[in-house]
Amino acid sequence: MNRQGKTVYVGMSGGVDSSVAAALLKKQGFNVVGVFMKQWSPTGQNMPCIWKQEREDAMRAAATLGIPFKTWDFSKEYEKEVVSYMIREYRAGRTPNPDVICNKEIKFGLFLKRALEEGANYIATGHYVIKKGKQLWQAKDKNKDQSYFLWTLTPKQISRCLFPLGGYLKSEVRKLAKKFKLPNAEKKDSQGVCFIGPLDMKEFLLTYIKPKKGKILTIDKKEIGQHDGVYYYTIGQRHGLDIKLGKGPYYVVAKDIKKNVIYVGPDVKAVARETKVGDFNWLDKPVFPARFDVKVRYRTKSVKAVLDKKGILKFKKPERAVTSGQSAVFYHGTKLIGGGVIE
Repeated sequence: MNRQGKTVYVGMSGGVDSSVAAALLKKQGFNVVGVFMKQWSPTGQNMPCIWKQEREDAMRAAATLGIPFKTWDFSKEYEKEVVSYMIREYRAGRTPNPDVICNKEIKFGLFLKRALEEGANYIATGHYVIKKGKQLWQAKDKNKDQSYFLWTLTPKQISRCLFPLGGYLKSEVRKLAKKFKLPNAEKKDSQGVCFIGPLDMKEFLLTYIKPKKGKILTIDKKEIGQHDGVYYYTIGQRHGLDIKLGKGPYYVVAKDIKKNVIYVGPDVKAVARETKVGDFNWLDKPVFPARFDVKVRYRTKSVKAVLDKKGILKFKKPERAVTSGQSAVFYHGTKLIGGGVIE
């Protein structure tokens, strides 16, 4: 790749990963421009408003690297595309994946489009994923790999994206941050929802979805407690259950949205042998029935499964906490093939 004269806009969040990504690209000879995307901030008590500090950290990193820095306000689009989707999904009793939608609509949607309109040749992010041509592979650091959140990308988008961190371990990225004398080299990794940051999801949802008391039943329909509304709970969840009777631990194994009932049982009951998947995006179109290595949750090992053309995914072994609204992401080994939404 001829880097001389090529311009790359780097999404700089204020964290160490995106700052090192910018530093590496500058070292490689690109014209690098740092861009901070101003996110939507929730309002209300105990709701974090961290974007100002994050922007300052990003600006300081850009200044250290001697690169131009821009701030793009995507707060309205973020609220429309990501927050509304989250609330809509929770209200329907599903557990959404805001990071997937954030990547699709904001980072590799709005940000990519606007950067290219301004004359950029590429955009780059601090995602841990390996790009080869127009395809993606899991990162070298399997604990940090973020390919799970990137299954909505298209080959056309990938051709315009750079992921400088894919071949590094997180520990190596930390060392590089110190080598580049970045002011955020010691900064802790951010936790939480996409751009929003740390968030108590139940507290957040209470602002939008009214509590509605309901029963907590065992699998054999014995009432052992009460809950505030099925929307706030997810399959496989253990904590936050107000259980008065019985010996635990209990896990959420099923939800009845219409009756506002949560069913609980031992962890072994929170498993499924098959599930239905829809809303697919394929980077490599499979021939059905297709055998895959699949992840149904982030930070889990891939499991063997077969997908038929009707979207029925059958696991080789029963899989834990298969949750509607989450992503099923398909691989051949470490190569990302595509993904879909668990129905």
